[in-house]
Amino acid sequence: MSENFYLIQKFINVLVPIGVCVVLPVIIVKLITRARINRDNMRKEIILAAMEKNADVDIEDMMKKMNGQKKLLKTALLNKLLLGSIFTIFSILVFVAMAVNMCFKGFNENMFISLSVIAVPSLAIGAAFLINYFLGKKMLAKEMEAEEQAKLSEKS
Repeated sequence: MSENFYLIQKFINVLVPIGVCVVLPVIIVKLITRARINRDNMRKEIILAAMEKNADVDIEDMMKKMNGQKKLLKTALLNKLLLGSIFTIFSILVFVAMAVNMCFKGFNENMFISLSVIAVPSLAIGAAFLINYFLGKKMLAKEMEAEEQAKLSEKS
C-alpha cells in the first residue's frame, strides 16, 4: 500500500508542474484567441448587416465607432508609472519583511532564497516600468501635447 501511495505521489509531483507550466498557458492562449476570433466575427456580421440594410453607410466611420477611442499616450504612460510603482513597492516590502524576520528569527537560507526569487524579479520589472515611463515621458512630450490639442479641437 505504501509503495502505491509513493508512486501516486511521485506521479502527481510530475503531473502538476507539467499541467501548470504547459497545459495552462496553452489553454489560456486558446481561450484568448477564440474570444478575439468571435469578436471579429461579430463585427463582420454587424458590418454586413448594416451594408445590406443601407448601402450608403460609411464603413470606416462605423469601424471607428465600434473600436472605441484609442488609448492616449498619457494614459499609457500613467499605467506604466502605476505598474512600476506597484512592482517596486511590493519588492521593497518583501525585502523589509525578510529583514524583519531575520532580525527576530535569525538568518534562514531557504526563506532568503525563496523570498529573493520573488523580490528580485519584481524589483527588476518595477524598475523597467519606471524607466520606460520616464524615458517615454521625455521622448513623447511633443506627441502628447499634439494629442491633447487634437482632443481639445474635437470638443470645440
